[in-house]
Amino acid sequence: MQDDNISEFKANDQNIVENKELNFIEALIPVVILMAMLAYNIFFVESQEWFGTYTNQIILLLGGAAAAIVGLFNKVSVKPMIKEIWENLQSVFVPIMILFLVGALAGTWLVSGVIPAMVYYGLQVLSPAIFLPASVIICAIISIATGSSWTTSATVGIALIGIGSALGISPGMIAGAVISGAYFGDKMSPLSDTTNLAPAMAGTDLFTHIRYMTFTTVPTVIITLIAFGIMSATIETTGSADISGLLNSIESTFNITPMLFIVPLVVIVLILFKTKPLIALVTGVILAAIFAFIFQSNVLNGLADSNFTAIIKSILTDTQITTDNDKLNDLFSAGGMQGMLWTILLICCAMVFGGIMDAIGALSRLTKALLKLATTVFGLFASTVISCLGLNAIASDQYLALVIPGKMFKKAYEDKGLAPENLSRTLEDSGTVTSVLIPWNTCGAYQSGVLGVGVGEYFVYAIFNWLSPFTTLFFAALSIKIRMLKDKSL
Repeated sequence: MQDDNISEFKANDQNIVENKELNFIEALIPVVILMAMLAYNIFFVESQEWFGTYTNQIILLLGGAAAAIVGLFNKVSVKPMIKEIWENLQSVFVPIMILFLVGALAGTWLVSGVIPAMVYYGLQVLSPAIFLPASVIICAIISIATGSSWTTSATVGIALIGIGSALGISPGMIAGAVISGAYFGDKMSPLSDTTNLAPAMAGTDLFTHIRYMTFTTVPTVIITLIAFGIMSATIETTGSADISGLLNSIESTFNITPMLFIVPLVVIVLILFKTKPLIALVTGVILAAIFAFIFQSNVLNGLADSNFTAIIKSILTDTQITTDNDKLNDLFSAGGMQGMLWTILLICCAMVFGGIMDAIGALSRLTKALLKLATTVFGLFASTVISCLGLNAIASDQYLALVIPGKMFKKAYEDKGLAPENLSRTLEDSGTVTSVLIPWNTCGAYQSGVLGVGVGEYFVYAIFNWLSPFTTLFFAALSIKIRMLKDKSL
């Protein structure tokens, strides 16, 4: 662990290349082409898979090819482009290793019963009198455990919509509570791909990023819980929340015991003691594997010929544990290391695009133009927030809303002496959580379809999501917890 608390996730340290031959319009061409291809894919391709599963990755590579052509016309040879690409790829080697371990952790935490135990005990805090704040808490717990807001909404979220509707609560309110909790958990979970992607783009490490996010995220979720608490106190509920079917299904499939919480608690302790992410995650995988042998032999027997093979499978590939409840079957699945390939390839393709944009001097030219509007520290934060919101609306993809501003603004934050976790936190506060508020964004379309509630119905009630960008700007305006590179601690 380094003294400055910024360790493995340091991105490439080279300066952004200057190119006097390149003007602003030329620097903008690759970005316009990239956005045009994304827009075409979103609005004119029915399945939004123009090039198959890896459409966004291929579009990023095509954007990189366009940037290379612009560079060749402006006296930039291929050699510096390749050099920048290689340096970019080297800079994300450890984040890629982290992502593979995240996949392994998700698989082993599933077969060991850790995730099912969190679901089991989380559901039991449900009470009609505090249904909305309880829904936020349940979804937050499950999303932290799984690292996926989508999975949370598609499983427990659907169940909560049904239960809440039976109690006479507005579906918009319920969906807002579900989404608020799910995205809080997604944002704060070390298992989440966006939580890994943001620090990778900014140049900090996973756990520094998570610790630094707590300063803006915790006040935001507290305000969210208070708001839902007030709503619960002012609406009338009828009936009772029957979750016995879900609990019985979990109990009949897994050996549920509080002892399983030892695994996440050990990982949390390691995080608090600032252990390197690779060590903390490997420890979590090994402990979960041991607990699977001890507590879930029946589950392992149903997955493979031997318990050891079942553990290896959970680490490397897809794992699906079938229960007698269809709502739980989607939740109790994990992709292992294989499931992280999509995100890893996205990062690699983004590094290719960013490397070529660096090499031809386009990032320097565009950054200078943007920074004319951001002469102050607050202006820089505001420009980042606006960029993330704009890309969520234009590109309709939360990953690109993290990748492109992360790459574009990294050097600007360094130049102002700001630690990279300022950027990674702002990317998450304004990029990750707001994607669900845009109907045509992949996240907005997904959540609306899964929950059966339109974005317009839940927008106002997705308090955590729309409040997060305002919180980060409030902290920036008052210079609260704005860490400088020279600082030694948070």
